[in-house]
Amino acid sequence: MNNILRLTALEMAEKLRSGALTSVELTQACLERINQHNPRIHAFLHVDAEGALATAKKIDEKRAQGEELHPLAGVPIAIKDNIVTRAMPTTCASKMLEGWLPPYDATVITKIKDAGLPIVGKTNMDEFAMGSSTEHSAFGVTRNPWDEERIPGGSGGGSAAAVGSFMVPLALGSDTGGSIRQPGSVTGTVGAKPTYGAVSRYGLVAMASSLDQIGPVARTVADAAALQELIAGHDPYDATSLSDEVKPLSNIAEEYARKDSLEGLTIGVIKELSAGEGFQEEVLQSFQAVLNDAQAKGARIVEVSCPSFEYALGAYYLIMPAEVSSNLARFDGMRYGLRVEPEEGPVTAETVMAATRAAGFGDEVKRRIILGTHVLSAGYYDAYYGNAQKVRTLVQQDFDKAFAEADVLVSPTSPTTAFKFGEKSDNPMSMYLNDIATIPANLAGIPGISFPCAIAGEERMPVGFQVLAPAHQDDTMYKVARALEKIIGEPLAQQCPASAWEDE
Repeated sequence: MNNILRLTALEMAEKLRSGALTSVELTQACLERINQHNPRIHAFLHVDAEGALATAKKIDEKRAQGEELHPLAGVPIAIKDNIVTRAMPTTCASKMLEGWLPPYDATVITKIKDAGLPIVGKTNMDEFAMGSSTEHSAFGVTRNPWDEERIPGGSGGGSAAAVGSFMVPLALGSDTGGSIRQPGSVTGTVGAKPTYGAVSRYGLVAMASSLDQIGPVARTVADAAALQELIAGHDPYDATSLSDEVKPLSNIAEEYARKDSLEGLTIGVIKELSAGEGFQEEVLQSFQAVLNDAQAKGARIVEVSCPSFEYALGAYYLIMPAEVSSNLARFDGMRYGLRVEPEEGPVTAETVMAATRAAGFGDEVKRRIILGTHVLSAGYYDAYYGNAQKVRTLVQQDFDKAFAEADVLVSPTSPTTAFKFGEKSDNPMSMYLNDIATIPANLAGIPGISFPCAIAGEERMPVGFQVLAPAHQDDTMYKVARALEKIIGEPLAQQCPASAWEDE
């Protein structure tokens, strides 16, 4: 593999600024890597080589003329295919939007373009972000670069696999119940979910509006922090956007990591998310090893209990489908996207809508729409949706109590390492349990990050470590995650079999 692709995004940025590397050279290396390995990994649904190289050339010209550029200018990036990009397909990995070219850019895309990052393409995902394995894409599965017979997580498995296989140094994902963090866990990459509203959702195709959040995918905590710093900030186009000041996250994280001691830091281990049925022994051992190292560095480790988390998974799978049912009602065959007319009978608005939705949506999307419609129906609203919202309040209250005892809270990101394709596809409930440790953060709107903490088991698969911080304290999340990453040593992504492929 071309050695420049082994560098972190920040190392690439430094070489670009120093003149040791051009953006065209770097972007071309990424595109060659994609051409060579994407047919097998299938991380990308669409590659825009011409557009990416045009941006790279423009950045090189501006840098040669002495223009002041963004620190990440010229570093290539990939975009999850539910974030709209003008004149570039945005399909949500669904037949419903196959070939759709949006007429506008999402706010995060505008920020990326303004900063001069070449967008190399759009990544695969579970259809409309519904899944934990990227097995539900209408255009084929994405494979885990650590073991191509295993899933890369979901719904953002394409972004995680693209970064984990060294096709790109950075990517964007969306996290509704763990769709950035869980893929990060099983692919040995770093995935972060910002505080709800810290990054604009304008231009993110909505799945569950009160839970969705765009966030960064990278191979190191510092790279993720730098990308969030770029895309964060208030957006008047997003009614839920926060007005918080954007802090220099990568600098803050790096400064904290330079400390040799973790004295004064209290880490809360969430009892309900760190043991019990369904957790793989290798995952728990790897998680405990990091805690032992942190304690040796001076951190105080305490156990905290969040009793309502027992019901968080059930509450999520009532709230999320209800919002899915509402948000996906717009895909009706009338305004844009797929339109299918019935083979028999009259062609009316009702029959066209039924035929279009039957043909355009996959099984998992239909399952969640039906469930969501049911829980919102008369006679069931209070019993299901209303009570789920009460549980959501309890989850938020439990977090408040836990953060009164600790600076950050931690758990394994996923209860298991990556499973093989087909292992859980016939059992939706078993699949849903993969998000048991990530869902509470979305219900509460707090920031969370996953970074690789070990390579475990005979299969040598990565394990993710999750750090959660109070709302609006994304800087605290990045500081602690970077310090723990430093304790572990060399970024574990470098051990991925993808990094040992022959140089191209």
